[in-house]
Amino acid sequence: MNIDAWVWWLVGAAALGIPLVVTAMPEFGMLAVGAVAAAVVSALGFDAVIQVLAFVVVSVAFIAVVRPIAARHSTQRPQLATGVEALKGRQAVVLERVDGSGGRIKLAGEVWSARALDTGRAYEVGQEVDVVDIEGATAIVL
Repeated sequence: MNIDAWVWWLVGAAALGIPLVVTAMPEFGMLAVGAVAAAVVSALGFDAVIQVLAFVVVSVAFIAVVRPIAARHSTQRPQLATGVEALKGRQAVVLERVDGSGGRIKLAGEVWSARALDTGRAYEVGQEVDVVDIEGATAIVL
């Protein structure tokens, strides 16, 4: 039984998919895409040199272009802040006098314990403050 070259390229692409899944290294996926490109070139009837060239060019292009973009995206912070991170930078209203030892504020519709970032400063009832940090269940305000 004679198996066409394009089938071998697809087998190679599938074989490269296994370490991609096991190691989570995207470079294996990029090499697999190169193997698929070589399979297409083979199915179109081009010889082995052109097939290997297609594999190398597509694989290197993906590694050179896609890998830096993926690396940049993996190091970025999420655009949408959730949980405690979403409360930082918001304004709140003082419900009970807030100083360095404590107090209460209304933040995002909820009552929070709070303390002043500057321990020598106090904020009076009704005053608007900015939340700079959250420590446990206490908002640090400025």
